[in-house]
Amino acid sequence: MEAINASKLRSQFLYLLRTRRSAQGTWYIHEWSGEQGCLPVLILSMKESSHHRRPAVVFLHGNNKCKEWLRPLLEAYASRGYVAVAIDSRYHGDRASSMTTYREVLLYHHGEKGIQCHSYLIRNSMDYLSILQVWDLIKLADYLTQREDIDPSKIGITGESLGGMHAWFAAAADTCYAVAVPIIGVQGFRWSIDHDKWQSRVDSIKDVFQEARVDLGKRVIDKEVVENVSCIYHRVWDRIAPGLASQFDSPYTIPIIAPRPLLILNGEKDPRCPLEGLEIPKSRARKAYEEAHCPDKFKLIAQPGIGHELTKFMVKEASDWFDRFLK
Repeated sequence: MEAINASKLRSQFLYLLRTRRSAQGTWYIHEWSGEQGCLPVLILSMKESSHHRRPAVVFLHGNNKCKEWLRPLLEAYASRGYVAVAIDSRYHGDRASSMTTYREVLLYHHGEKGIQCHSYLIRNSMDYLSILQVWDLIKLADYLTQREDIDPSKIGITGESLGGMHAWFAAAADTCYAVAVPIIGVQGFRWSIDHDKWQSRVDSIKDVFQEARVDLGKRVIDKEVVENVSCIYHRVWDRIAPGLASQFDSPYTIPIIAPRPLLILNGEKDPRCPLEGLEIPKSRARKAYEEAHCPDKFKLIAQPGIGHELTKFMVKEASDWFDRFLK
C-alpha cells in the first residue's frame, strides 16, 4: 500500500471545499435562525462563577432531524462541564422551509430562468451538500476557537448517521477538531460498489436515484448501473460529495485523522455501513496511529446485533471517549 500523505490529501480536500462552496455571499455564524448562508448554532453550557475555558463537543444530527432533536444529549454534556454545540445541517431545521426541504433540494433546483433542473446534473450553489456542510463545520471551528469560554485545543466532534459522516470529514479536513467520534456514519463507499452492498445506502435517498434512473433511461437501479463510472451512483454522489467513492473515501481520509483520538462506533449488522467495508480503513488507521506512537488513540467498536441506529451504548462510549481525551 502506498503511504498516504496526510498533508497533501487534506490540502486537496480543503481546495475542493473552497472551490465548491456556495457563492451566496459572506458567511455568518449566528446563534439564531438564518438564511442558507448563515449557520444557526445552538450552544448549551452551565453557568459558573469562574470564567475558565472549557472543552467543547459538537454533536451533529442525522437526516431529516435538526439541532433541537439533540438537546437532551447537549444538556447531558453541558451538565458535565462541556460547552455543548449543535447546528442545523443544510436544508434542515431553521435552514429549511418545510419537513421535506432536504428531499426537494436533492431532487430539484430552480435555475435562473425558472427552469426546473435536477440538482445532481448541474453545478450550482445547492450542489455538493455534504461538502458544503464540511465547509460550515470549518467555519464553526473558527468561531468556537475564538470564544472566551472554550479551550481551542479541546474541541471534539461527533454525530449520528449523516452527522457521523460529516463529523468524519470535518475531522479529516480541519485539525481544530481535536477528538472525533463518528457514529453509524463511516463506511467504504467504493467497497460497497465493488461488493454489491450499495442497496441500503442508495435506499436512504432512493428518490434521487430513481429520478436519475428515469433520466438516463434505465429500467432499474442494479449493480451494473452502480458500477458504471458514468452512471447514476457516481453522478449522484459526485454532486452530493465529490470524491466520496474515490480519493476522499474512508481508506484515505480516516487514517489522516491520526494522531488525534478517533473512535468509530457502528452497528454490527448495519447494512448502510457494513463492517466488511471498514477492514481496509481500519487497518490503515491502525498503522497510522502505530507510526504516530499512539495506538491507544484509535478504536472501532461494532455493537453486536445492532443495525443502523443510535443506541445508549454508543452514546455512553462516545461520552467516555471525550472524557478520556478532552478533560
